[in-house]
Amino acid sequence: MERAGSVTAGATALALLSGVLAVQALTRLPPWWWMAGPIVLLGWGARRWRPARWAALFLLGAAWAIWRGSLALDARLPRALEGADMLVEGTLSDLPRRDSDGVRLSFQIAHASMDGRPIDWRGQAKLVWYGDAPAHLAPCSRWRLLLKLKRPRGLINPGGFDSERSALERGIDATGYVREGPLNQPLGRRLGCVDGLRDRIAQAIDARVSDPHDAALLKAFAVGDTRGLNQDDWEVARANGIPHLISISGFHVGVAAMFGVGLAWMLYLACPRLALRLPRPPAQAVAAALVALGYGALAGMGLPTVRTLLMIAVVALARCQRRASGGTQSLALALLAILLADPLAVLSAGFWLSFVGVSFLMLCLSVRGHGWLGFLRELTAGQLLMTCSLLPLTVWFFGQASLVGGLSNLLAVPVVSFLIVPLALFGIVCWLLTPMLSGPAWWLAAKVAHGQWWLLERMAHWPGAHWYLPEPRVGTLLLATIGALWLFIPRGMPLRALGLLLFLPLLWPIQAPLPMGAAQVYVLDVGQGLSVLLRTRHHAMLYDAGARYRSGFDLGEAVVLPALHALGVERLDMLMISHADNDHAGGAAAVANAYPSALRYAGEPTRMNLPMQACHAGQRWQWDGVRFSVLYPGDATGQGNDRSCVLLVQTAGGRVLLTGDITARVEPLVAHVLPAGPPLVLVAPHHGSRSSSSPALLAVAQPRLALISAGWRNRFGHPHAQVLARYREAGIAWLNTADSGAIELMLPVAAPPRWESRERVLRAAYWRE
Repeated sequence: MERAGSVTAGATALALLSGVLAVQALTRLPPWWWMAGPIVLLGWGARRWRPARWAALFLLGAAWAIWRGSLALDARLPRALEGADMLVEGTLSDLPRRDSDGVRLSFQIAHASMDGRPIDWRGQAKLVWYGDAPAHLAPCSRWRLLLKLKRPRGLINPGGFDSERSALERGIDATGYVREGPLNQPLGRRLGCVDGLRDRIAQAIDARVSDPHDAALLKAFAVGDTRGLNQDDWEVARANGIPHLISISGFHVGVAAMFGVGLAWMLYLACPRLALRLPRPPAQAVAAALVALGYGALAGMGLPTVRTLLMIAVVALARCQRRASGGTQSLALALLAILLADPLAVLSAGFWLSFVGVSFLMLCLSVRGHGWLGFLRELTAGQLLMTCSLLPLTVWFFGQASLVGGLSNLLAVPVVSFLIVPLALFGIVCWLLTPMLSGPAWWLAAKVAHGQWWLLERMAHWPGAHWYLPEPRVGTLLLATIGALWLFIPRGMPLRALGLLLFLPLLWPIQAPLPMGAAQVYVLDVGQGLSVLLRTRHHAMLYDAGARYRSGFDLGEAVVLPALHALGVERLDMLMISHADNDHAGGAAAVANAYPSALRYAGEPTRMNLPMQACHAGQRWQWDGVRFSVLYPGDATGQGNDRSCVLLVQTAGGRVLLTGDITARVEPLVAHVLPAGPPLVLVAPHHGSRSSSSPALLAVAQPRLALISAGWRNRFGHPHAQVLARYREAGIAWLNTADSGAIELMLPVAAPPRWESRERVLRAAYWRE
């Protein structure tokens, strides 16, 4: 009977999940009520024909996902309000993060007005308060703020993070910044807000742990506060495959539940007569659920936390009702609960890593050992299983994997879950009851975290810690997942080692090698900046690397490098930075660090923050039958933007001219030395600025296509209307990364150049702006 219930629950969950997933492949959402009729008919037919039940559940899942997705899209900031000043009232949620350029906030808007008139819109906004933001920006505080907002919109590149999908899944309805002025005023505090308690616990840990980095680690483990961790810390975590341990994971919540079981056991041990009124097993189940719920609230209620809480609730309910509940049934019920509560959860990496990982553990570690040897076997085999089974998903979502992750997790999971987290929990309990007693517990937890991190920092430099793979296709992902299942399935499956062969397609690049004499050009979407990848059959170079901002956000690291890895660029032969302005050169250091053997050239080498040679007119080389020529600058020409390296790339079938930020003052000099040749594509100078793309350059170059790299709704107004009018008058087509995402261009051997794809079209989805 229990097995039949597990099968039914599992089949129901999978049918509902299939319908929800089918919706995520749509580029536009249809009205949900289109499915009402088929659902009713199939539900009626299910009484006589069993497969109709699963079809009805599939359509029900699809209709539910369409409805919830439509609500989330409708909740976004209306387009008519983008860029306008709005006066809002609301509450700070989550924990504000202070960076060098300001404070990053999550703000729940309750009321909004414009020019004194109320606006019928409210929602969750991600904000930046630049400059000297008030020191008393505390979680749960209520504020009146003057904001400039826009709808969520991200950069779209190969291998890039999909911030628009993430915004939909996390319920972010707008992004923007706080306008300075006297209208920004505090309005008090909201009572009963858990984020305020999280902040006070974090402050208490800071006061009792002297080392700032140890305190930052302990805050992450204790209350999910990662504000004190820098980019290097996350690099160490990714290299060891433990980001799920740095911010609170579902396993930590399980440890908290065991902590609740222990508390109930001690209570019954101290007062045995309680068992006469309430049996101990149900009381322990309730205690486990309550402690886990409290800890999950302190953790910020992330998806792994919610998934574990739902599983604990299912088990606790079964224990209270004196019913047996197997792991498979609990997992299926937790999946059903999450899909019914939030079908958009399937858009997050955490959803898949959580459920796929637990499913593999249940299926492939079904034979349990006995005693300490059995526990050690399960722990060791479990970490190896999780590393291999989740490798396809980590490559799919993050573009990289860690070959030392299995060993790192084998060492880190027991330490974090059985030492650091229990000590942190004990410290929190002591802080709530008697603050003086919390210091020793947190001090000891911080020392353990310090020693563990010392070891992880060294393991992060082992070979294979950072393993980058080309961006996989859906079929490749499924093959590798089947291979992991085949490899670790319990004994009885023949030739299990052959499962490794199904991992091999992960190593294959997504594109066939270029023919000799052809070139591929990627104008990456780096917002208001420039970065262009140029490839021949055996060589690759990068022209510019995007910006690095004062907050520490580096487009070279966040966008350019993931794109290079996703496209299978294992070696970079040359890094050329047109000039030293931040929007072109800010990401250069990250790229140079990842590809140290690349030759480096720049238009302004003395202004760069890393050693580079000067590019100069007359430099020429040839790769795989493709000619490269530097046309500008000369020995003593121009300064600033007008020192940009101008590069001409030519095949027998086409040319592309990369111009950096040169202006109309020096464009005639470039036009004078531009040789005649096959059809030309122009990477628009200075992002389409009014001071560039002069008639003199366009008359000589006669480009068929102009590629513009500009930011969405950028404050400079690029590309300028006059420049676009000039292109139209000359019959020049144009594409803008702000509208198209990254743009792929082919310079073939014997045909005119053509753009192959625009990432925003190639990766079209209903959540895409």
